[in-house]
Amino acid sequence: MPPRPDTAADSVTRGRQVLEQEAAALLALARRLDRRFASAVEALRACRGRIVVSGVGKSGVIARKIAATLTSTGSPATFLHPVDSVHGDLGIVGRDDVAVLLSKSGETDELFGLVASLKRLGVPIIAITGAAGSTLARHADVVLDAAVAAEACPLDLAPTTSTTAALALGDALAIALFEAKGFDAEDFARLHPGGALGRRLLLLVRDVMVTDRLPALGPEATMRECVILLAERRGTVAVVDGERKVVGVVTAGDLTRLMERRADFLDVPVRDVMTRAPKLAHPDELASAAVNRLEHHGIMAMPVVDDGGALSGVVHLHDLLRAGAA
Repeated sequence: MPPRPDTAADSVTRGRQVLEQEAAALLALARRLDRRFASAVEALRACRGRIVVSGVGKSGVIARKIAATLTSTGSPATFLHPVDSVHGDLGIVGRDDVAVLLSKSGETDELFGLVASLKRLGVPIIAITGAAGSTLARHADVVLDAAVAAEACPLDLAPTTSTTAALALGDALAIALFEAKGFDAEDFARLHPGGALGRRLLLLVRDVMVTDRLPALGPEATMRECVILLAERRGTVAVVDGERKVVGVVTAGDLTRLMERRADFLDVPVRDVMTRAPKLAHPDELASAAVNRLEHHGIMAMPVVDDGGALSGVVHLHDLLRAGAA
């Protein structure tokens, strides 16, 4: 038996070694990824039924998580225990399904009853295994190599590095499938309606924008009129033409810079001060996208325009943050 660590420093050192060993295994796994991975993604993308994920022991725990990740990213999946499958639960499997089976050794006896049933139904099998020449691999339609050099366990017994590799490979499948199917943030939000995540992803600019007493002036207005609106309406004024289309924006920062240059700043037309290509938002875009744009450009507010470019509202960064859009 290896000596037990006697000090905090020894524990930290051993912890780092485990993390470094598992990180190295993932890097090696990434380098080995090949066309078989693409074949697995395509098989899952073409699935017209559900993705059935199965494994025994620690592999079963990882299989449950992979099924949950697939489901939450738009690919309906379910965990099926291989023992239960031969005692009545095989009824959840249909001919349009695809199976993902996990086994480090590829020789897990409990899996083979399920394998035989899947073959009888004509269900494609994707194997995630550490043994490419195993019985499971020979019966699978696609084999994903999840082999690791050794477990992080000092006895090389407890599933540690191998389960990390299998879990990461499952995540890689889910995200590659997510993108292959064109899944987007709104699709994700529909599957996560509860809690802060759902609220953030479903929140639209129209839900947060100000629509009352909009600060707007024509290009011929003077800064004397603009100063009042800047003070009353939170430091941003939209400049609009005769059709209410936004042609520019004046901010409190623009006013400050003008005052430093001109003593007669109150008489200057806003057209000479405004930003002529302002950043704009649309009522139906995600609020989180508006936050990203405001923060990226270092501005506090944007006019919101309809499909024709007419002013519909103003959206402020602080309002978006308070609403949980970031």
